[in-house]
Amino acid sequence: MYRTLKTGFTASQPTLQQLFHLRRICGTIWNDCVQLARYYYRIHGTWINKSDLQSELKGLYPLHSQTIQAVCHKFLRARDGVRQARKTNKSIRYPYKEKFVFHPKWVDKSFVLKGCKLTLSLGRWKGKQQTLLVLTLASVPTGVVKEVELVYDGRWHACLSYEDGVNPLPVQDGHTVAIDPGEIHTIAAVSTSGQALVISGRKMRSVHRLRNKKVRELQILMSRCQKGSRKWRQYHRAKKYILSKSERQLGDLLHKTTRAFVNWCVEQRVGHVALGDVEGIQRHTSKRNKRRKRIRSKQVNQKLSNWSFGKLTKQLAYKLEAAGVSLSKEKEAYTTQACPVCGKRNKVRSRNYQCSCGYERHRDVHGTGNILSQYLHGKFREVMVTVITYLRPVQA
Repeated sequence: MYRTLKTGFTASQPTLQQLFHLRRICGTIWNDCVQLARYYYRIHGTWINKSDLQSELKGLYPLHSQTIQAVCHKFLRARDGVRQARKTNKSIRYPYKEKFVFHPKWVDKSFVLKGCKLTLSLGRWKGKQQTLLVLTLASVPTGVVKEVELVYDGRWHACLSYEDGVNPLPVQDGHTVAIDPGEIHTIAAVSTSGQALVISGRKMRSVHRLRNKKVRELQILMSRCQKGSRKWRQYHRAKKYILSKSERQLGDLLHKTTRAFVNWCVEQRVGHVALGDVEGIQRHTSKRNKRRKRIRSKQVNQKLSNWSFGKLTKQLAYKLEAAGVSLSKEKEAYTTQACPVCGKRNKVRSRNYQCSCGYERHRDVHGTGNILSQYLHGKFREVMVTVITYLRPVQA
């Protein structure tokens, strides 16, 4: 199975300075890819393909050819991803923004790993072989490393993609679980065995609120300074530190949340997970509704923009795959409103769902049960839940 290990490393000061320079060069490569794609489309009326794009950029930068190609491939994947997304939302734009920096990557024979010593090649430049970059890794995976990507988010990390040689066996005759992702409760799951799981996301909400508050304070202070001044740079460094720290905290909480859910699936012997697809919930949040003349508040829009359901899906996908559990996305329209007993739709304003027919249940467990019944039977039916387990990603 293909996996990735993110680890720290040490290097000499000149090597670290050169790595910062390589990030800027890779940013220039990305910008050139954007400009070349635009120019090619204006001239020929079609998209530029991979071979033409690589040939246009060949030999223009003091980097290994495979590092240059890696940036090209990322641009092409981003373009293809937008093409698929535009089938449902035409407002999404193709890559157009310029980047000041971009993460450099080494693949195939452009690097050598011996023990904890990682040697990166910069290729030939103006007929001469450039000096190799030598890094000392903090940890090394046990499998065969295929790719190396260097990431800087306030500190340097090396992301090693490797093949561990393990092929997980799918779970046979396992239970089916449905997930209703949420902003208050990150994961609410119901199994066909009658077990339910609710993992709180309130810690992530508090980190988001604190980050937004501190960033707002710093932006107000920066607006009172001349851009580029000494004081402005101090505030800018503080802002970058807050964003970097909060991103690490949120990533750690999300990893603990998904790991707790996967462990629960293994205990319950789950074979398939049906994930409610909430894609598109953040779009058009500020536009006026034709039926109701009410616009979502700024607070609601901010909560929706902070909701990392895309990252949640990606982490669940590879962690469940490693456990032999399959994953599929299912429609979740009206699953929170519809009553599975009488079929009536009710607007829910609290954390409990109540219907005039007497049906009552936890709001998130109710929505998850509807997703499960719709996946199994094609319509909403009441799902029996015997035990509800509440978890937090961090123990108090």
